[in-house]
Amino acid sequence: MKRLQDGAAVPKLLLHACCAPCSSYVLEYLSRYFSINLLYYNPNISPIEEYEKRKAELERLASSMPVVHPVTLVSCGYEGEAFEETAKGLEGEPEGGSRCRQCYRLRLEAAAKAAQKLSCDFFTTTLSISPLKNAAVLNQIGEEIGALYGIAHLPADFKKKDGYKRSIELSREYGLYRQNYCGCIYSQRESEQARQERMR
Repeated sequence: MKRLQDGAAVPKLLLHACCAPCSSYVLEYLSRYFSINLLYYNPNISPIEEYEKRKAELERLASSMPVVHPVTLVSCGYEGEAFEETAKGLEGEPEGGSRCRQCYRLRLEAAAKAAQKLSCDFFTTTLSISPLKNAAVLNQIGEEIGALYGIAHLPADFKKKDGYKRSIELSREYGLYRQNYCGCIYSQRESEQARQERMR
């Protein structure tokens, strides 16, 4: 990514954040180039106690992590029913399948709408830092939604160039809570089944 020229206005980025650990490296990296509006929109996360725990960790990280350009948290409510509607009929899909793609679309569309409302120049998501997330799929959805809302999507695969490794280092440094499932009830079930199989 090109560095900003001296005297140039700092572009504004709407960054959808799934959790604090995934956001850590992404904020460290992107704050060099952008003024960031950080959106925690994750109606897929359940139960509500888990949602609030991840939100609190993101707020703690954002308030304590040194950044080059400002990072501002964007407030939004919990819309669990939006995810339930999105997942309807796809409950039996495996992790990473069509249910997940619809979930990505739901969250990226919320990010594009927020970017439009806040007059941001770009929007993107922290999701691609996970080794379990397909960056090509995320970028394709982002491009489609960006075209729909007239907001430039910033394509990324943050797991590359040791991005995921750096996020683990930062998570340890800040003592961040690292969850053991993506967020939704379906991924929680798969995680629990995998754990039980390992114990056998």
